Amino acid sequence: MPVHRYRPYEAVDLPDRTWPSKRITAAPRWLSTDLRDGNQALIDPMPPDRKRTMFDLLVRLGYKEIEIGFPASGQADFDFVRALIEQDAIPDDVTVSVLTQAREELIERTVESLVGADRATVHLYNATAPLFREIVFRNDREATRRIATEGTDLVMRYADKLLGDDTVFGFQYSPEIFTETELDFALEVCEAVMDIWQPDEGREIILNLPATVERSTPSTYADRFEWMSRHLSRRAHVCLSAHPHNDRGTAVAAAELAVPAGADRIEGCLFGQGERTGNVDLVTLGMNLFSQGVDPLIDFSSIDDIRRTAEHCTRMEVPARHPYAGDLVYTSFSGSHQDAINKGFAALDERAAALGRPVSDLPWNVPYLPIDPQDVGRSYEAVVRVNSQSGKGGVAYLLKTCHQLDLPRRLQIEFSRIVQEHTEAHGGEVTAESIWELFSAVYLTGQDTSPGRTPVREHRIETADDGTCHVTLTAGPEGASTALTGTGTDLSEALTRALAPLRRVSVRETVSQLLGTGAGQRVCVYAACQVEGVARWGVGIAADPAGALADAVLSAANRHGGRPDGPGAYEGPGPRLPRS
Repeated sequence: MPVHRYRPYEAVDLPDRTWPSKRITAAPRWLSTDLRDGNQALIDPMPPDRKRTMFDLLVRLGYKEIEIGFPASGQADFDFVRALIEQDAIPDDVTVSVLTQAREELIERTVESLVGADRATVHLYNATAPLFREIVFRNDREATRRIATEGTDLVMRYADKLLGDDTVFGFQYSPEIFTETELDFALEVCEAVMDIWQPDEGREIILNLPATVERSTPSTYADRFEWMSRHLSRRAHVCLSAHPHNDRGTAVAAAELAVPAGADRIEGCLFGQGERTGNVDLVTLGMNLFSQGVDPLIDFSSIDDIRRTAEHCTRMEVPARHPYAGDLVYTSFSGSHQDAINKGFAALDERAAALGRPVSDLPWNVPYLPIDPQDVGRSYEAVVRVNSQSGKGGVAYLLKTCHQLDLPRRLQIEFSRIVQEHTEAHGGEVTAESIWELFSAVYLTGQDTSPGRTPVREHRIETADDGTCHVTLTAGPEGASTALTGTGTDLSEALTRALAPLRRVSVRETVSQLLGTGAGQRVCVYAACQVEGVARWGVGIAADPAGALADAVLSAANRHGGRPDGPGAYEGPGPRLPRS
């Protein structure tokens, strides 16, 4: 590769930098530019109805500063700005902003679009980097500075001319391509602009320092921010705004380091929409704060609704691995990960029970999950998914969360092997529904149809006054059934004696649990048996403990014929399971 064509970025001489030792303890101000920077980067720009849907979403989420367009760029943007104002769609606590280049006819048209707005900001920009000065515009430093100051003066004059006293008017200036502009010149231009605007108490100026094209590490962006923040005069009346792009894939990190370096506000788009590789992702930034116990002041509690609305508006899909919002981000396929997640949830449940408090009140601490999926509206069913790489933890978790079945550890191992053989044979991912179908086929409805074997279909239990238990079993197919009977001091003994003519069965261990509450409560029994000397688990679910135990022992007996507790343990009939 022709590496000789590229040069390293210029470092900032800031040996006493302070940002590395600082932490973000409160959310910065946010500005959404979805309707301007995000929209202009779409293959299919949003029509008015989708723009309005996006605007309403941003308001609903809690964004108080929203860049709504570039009204001088065309009639569509101008009309959208006018529609929001004339339809009184902008809440009283929301400030809208509009972008303009530093040309008089564009500035006039831009300010004209804001007539009647309660709170509005004009965002003026011009490129200041040497590459643009020398190649694109053929301007020297003086001419570039003059574009910025004359543009600022025009914004002020047209605001005085066209906007009434009822409009709270603000001003934002961007030295475009800031990260490639000499720091001393970026400071010079910003100071010259401030000399025109005259920021003071109650008269803030927003200075946006964009990484229009990301070319350096996030630490260098932070150094540039801290340098500017230290050297700007009238700093108390300046809102320093960061606008990172994602060309190197580190826009989120750049924004997060810019805040302790002096940034007061972050500009970006939902899910990182924007030119080329996108603007910084406001969702990831906000959720990163949330995961550290810092309120982002934005409501992401219905992350799937936010994603669906954004996808509808932009016609761009959010990737499955996108932080916090992608389809797979709360999902684990690895067996060891699933086992750790399963144990983490169990530990939370145990602690909540011991404290007598709901799990939602406890500090979140589950392996592999940085946040509780329920806090963003996700369901626990989506956390663990099963494929050929999965182990007992994932299978057990899905059965417990979806069907309340808390499988004993050795049964988890046995059934996970059966699931693994299925996934290896058929490929792909097995859904929670498919796992339940397989479990039911193996343990709840499975019958041994191998040659010479007779399945047991029904049972009747009677208990004498002295506690003796008598069992009658119906074995064999319909129309050719055989009655088998057995008596014992308890149900397990009676069952094994009744089964003796068919196969040698002994019950080694049973585990019971209740399923549900109230009138619909049922009993589940897991029975570890020896069937013809082979270890077999059986499961029974019934309205009463005796019926569940009988079903569990018969489940184990009927499963005899496959390989012991391995992938081939069940070889009877059952549905071919669908793959997701």
